[in-house]
Amino acid sequence: MQRISEFFRGVGREMKKVSWPNRKELTSYTVTVLSTIIFMALFFAVVDLGISKLIRLILE
Repeated sequence: MQRISEFFRGVGREMKKVSWPNRKELTSYTVTVLSTIIFMALFFAVVDLGISKLIRLILE
């Protein structure tokens, strides 16, 4: 039980060392991540559609 207690005390000490982003940074990071995800999803959807049409043309 002592090891578990010491572990959580260590976690608490390390969490105090963390540099947390402020609201402006967090918003900026969130927008960056979401826009990247949307761009990549659209990119791969277009590539998938193109490859599907190409394969259909070849097989017909």
